Amino acid sequence: MDDRQTRLNEVARIAVDLESQTGCPAQLLIAQWALESKWGAKPAGNANFFGVKKSDRHEKCSTVSTREVVNGKSVVQDLEFADYDSLDDSCKDYAWLITQGAPYHQAWAQYQKDRNLHGLIAAVAGKYATDPQYAFLAATIAGQSNVAQAIAAARQEGSTNAKA
Repeated sequence: MDDRQTRLNEVARIAVDLESQTGCPAQLLIAQWALESKWGAKPAGNANFFGVKKSDRHEKCSTVSTREVVNGKSVVQDLEFADYDSLDDSCKDYAWLITQGAPYHQAWAQYQKDRNLHGLIAAVAGKYATDPQYAFLAATIAGQSNVAQAIAAARQEGSTNAKA
């Protein structure tokens, strides 16, 4: 198994667990993890696998050069990103941000009503990222067979562990 698949399997186990705790869809979490960290290979700062910018709730941060789209042009900016102690902590904060964070209240409330994953991806992407292709890319990754297989394996592993 290659490193990328190993990383995907690890984040899928966390995503499935967080989905059961918070309702944050595992496919959304994995898609944004893949986009923001190059499939877990390149976090922003310390263990920030979602490109979460520093806010008042974060105690630690790193300044990182990142590509943003400003007025239709790609620019490199030095921005402060939250630092985490682990992948698990990064995923937990991401799930909190999507399900509880003010920028996503409307999108999350709509998802609670209709369970439309693609609608949620589009609504989150519109606020989360500056790249106009972000929603398309996230939806594409969320629908990939390797993501579905990793989620199914994590769910199977979770149900096996729950019976033991």
